[in-house]
Amino acid sequence: MAQHQQVQLERVSEFVWEIPRTGGMRVPGRIFASPQLMREIEKDKSPWQVANVAHLPGIVNASLAMPDIHWGYGFPIGGVAATDPLEGGVVSPGGVGYDINCGVRVLRTRLTHADVKNRIQHLIDALFATVPTGIGSSHAIKALSAHELKRLLVEGAEYVVRQRGLGSESDLMHTEEGGRLAGADPSVVSDLAIKRGRKQVGTLGSGNHFLEVGVADEIFLPEVAGQLGVELGTVCVLIHCGSRGFGYQVCDDYLSVMNRAVIKYGIELPDRQLCCAPVESPEGKSYLKAMACAANYAWANRQTITHLTRQTFMEVLGIGPSDLGMNLIYDVCHNIAKFEEHDVDGSPRRLCVHRKGATRAFPAGDRRIPESLRDIGQPVLVPGDMGRYSYVLIGAPGSLTQTFGSTCHGAGRMMSRKQAKRESKGRNLLAEMAERGVVVRAAGMRTVAEEMPYAYKDVSNVVDVMAGAGVSDKVFRLKPIGVIKG
Repeated sequence: MAQHQQVQLERVSEFVWEIPRTGGMRVPGRIFASPQLMREIEKDKSPWQVANVAHLPGIVNASLAMPDIHWGYGFPIGGVAATDPLEGGVVSPGGVGYDINCGVRVLRTRLTHADVKNRIQHLIDALFATVPTGIGSSHAIKALSAHELKRLLVEGAEYVVRQRGLGSESDLMHTEEGGRLAGADPSVVSDLAIKRGRKQVGTLGSGNHFLEVGVADEIFLPEVAGQLGVELGTVCVLIHCGSRGFGYQVCDDYLSVMNRAVIKYGIELPDRQLCCAPVESPEGKSYLKAMACAANYAWANRQTITHLTRQTFMEVLGIGPSDLGMNLIYDVCHNIAKFEEHDVDGSPRRLCVHRKGATRAFPAGDRRIPESLRDIGQPVLVPGDMGRYSYVLIGAPGSLTQTFGSTCHGAGRMMSRKQAKRESKGRNLLAEMAERGVVVRAAGMRTVAEEMPYAYKDVSNVVDVMAGAGVSDKVFRLKPIGVIKG
């Protein structure tokens, strides 16, 4: 890896800091942050990564970073970059990440806190028993044959809804891309990836992935929240996970391909973790096909977990589907590269938009939003830490003019996992969470230690920056009451 370099940061507006072009940077870097958040951001050298991304061939306008930015592989987590295939633009696995289409979905119910507060321990225990968690977790449903898995890789969430009955057409309508990214081709995926994916559909995995039961405790836009079926006290469920071992293997396989491509195409980069290939090259096309397979796997995974969650709620509470009313508000991905049309200098251009730890946030009226949501804007789902709160936002007009229709995806780490584990020594973490009113079940205490609230930025500071910049607006806040983790 290249040596860390200091970068010059200039504050250009209330919420935007710029890294001027120097050396081989093709565009400036631009970070959305408050002064308070910037002090934390500078500690982990992630601005250096923002500057490095600005070296990518074909990059347009700026290398961008959201306020939850922190150190990642190649790209910072929280990074956004759009490249133009017609200008030699590249696709970089480091701009997507290992957990391809790691994402979040939020479901609202017809339940209130009063309906579940006396059963929350039982409910969380039942969810933990039903949805496999932890490293290597598997067998939420019967293992798929290789043939069945390849069909799922092409059809995504459509496969588990239409072929397995694990959800509804409404779920698909409220999932980004309908839960199916076009262009997927299993023939460019390794046998090892197929093997790893067969048994893991419907599992959370480990790390920062979770299933959370929360209650709406603050409403910012009542009319919009009402259209989403949420009022004060409404019980909601957040599901945060991705493409599991399948997506990890796809990324690992194609990093080797891209390292060779950099040499083949004479691409000069300041960091080998930014390895890439031209979008229109054989290597670039193959990666995008394989990435689409992983994206579709992730949507099928979250959809399957949704079905298991609905079943568990009904069994524990002794109610039927209509009384539960667990409807999907929206599902967004935040580790993806997608072709989108954006206005650049007054002209529409088809760009390859990398969002790594960043979320799509199209405003009201955009025809890429489902018709049922078009008059309010695309919901944006921003989980915080498991002890404080999470937010549901909607895209605002500034997203298209400033961030290629992108916004933040979470709170962002403030401590490394190693630091968080050190901080946890000698503490009763589950008791601390219980004092906050949160029931936690996890496959191991190591994950709990890594994911404690003190390891993260306050997500309210993050979403306030994006609201202040006119990129996304706050709709309602969720307070967690129960969490299962890997």
